[in-house]
Amino acid sequence: MREFTMRPEVLELDPYKPGLSIEQIKEKYGLTNIIKLASNENPLGASPIVQKTIERHASGVFRYPQNHSPRLTKAISRQIDVPEENIVVGNGSDEIIDMLIRVKCRPGQDNILCYNHSFSMYKLTARVCGVEYREVERNEGYQLPLDKLAEAADENTALVFITSPDNPTGQAASVEDISVLAGVLPENCLLVVDEAYIDFVWPPESYTPVQAFDKFSNLVVLRTFSKAYGLAGLRLGYGIMPASVAGYLKRARIPFTVNTLAEEAGIAALADEDFYNTTLEVVMRGREFLATELSRLGCEVLPSQANFLMFQPPMPAQRLFKELLKRGVIVRPLASFGLGKHIRVNMGTDKENEQFIKILSEVLAGE
Repeated sequence: MREFTMRPEVLELDPYKPGLSIEQIKEKYGLTNIIKLASNENPLGASPIVQKTIERHASGVFRYPQNHSPRLTKAISRQIDVPEENIVVGNGSDEIIDMLIRVKCRPGQDNILCYNHSFSMYKLTARVCGVEYREVERNEGYQLPLDKLAEAADENTALVFITSPDNPTGQAASVEDISVLAGVLPENCLLVVDEAYIDFVWPPESYTPVQAFDKFSNLVVLRTFSKAYGLAGLRLGYGIMPASVAGYLKRARIPFTVNTLAEEAGIAALADEDFYNTTLEVVMRGREFLATELSRLGCEVLPSQANFLMFQPPMPAQRLFKELLKRGVIVRPLASFGLGKHIRVNMGTDKENEQFIKILSEVLAGE
């Protein structure tokens, strides 16, 4: 067979290894019911209004969507009180991450900064684009090391990424700390704050800089419809950024990356305040319940502002993961984050949370 030469950056990559699907787990272990608490998805699913909207517009999928999703952009603009020219809608916030790196960073010259034990997409995309990716160590207790990021940035640092609330720890940076970091970065550097889980912080005004977006000149904020809005399968996100940066991204992107149904679903999701508020109630109630119960069972639980908790169980994490899997509960072991002793679990429904704790207690007791 003929061998083709590929870019060395691609040859060095390890392919993403997803876990077993729900159907595969059912077949492997002979189970009928599965509780999935591994992917930080909405425990209530998608809004019924959104589902009806998708059904209503399904017949129009033979038409191309409007480029750059102007109707959704307008709806987002109204929702967050940021001008439309500062918003770029994407096929998941991952697309915005990819575009930022391709448009802003010069391969072989610039570098990107983040901290260790973080979301893999920043590093993966940087490597594919041939851009140097650097990490700093977290502070004690896995705190976000914004001070170290400021010290590590140099004249060739094009982008600094922070996730707030952070994946996988759930910890969040304050608006004050984000403001300080933005103010001390090099002149040509953008601070990218990934707010995939911002809907679950409390109080919100203490953690998101979007409310004072006009005070920043070098800030990019990323948001998603995958979590609180329950649209993970439609791949929909957006970035809030300086108008000039947004213009360059729109100029360079391929057309029609956001499909018609995703745009309609996003508009409907923003309008369904009842579903959104119910989601927040379920998640925050579940977060308090799981934190209390995990601690009671001898787990070390980190405080979280997200829709998940990171904890260290009193038995090896990988063994616990496998035992839970046999009993139909999927959680996320964090070895891929470099945190092999820890597990991440997202909030489910009240019933799912109670069932998870019951099964976990049985496994820890050796039953």
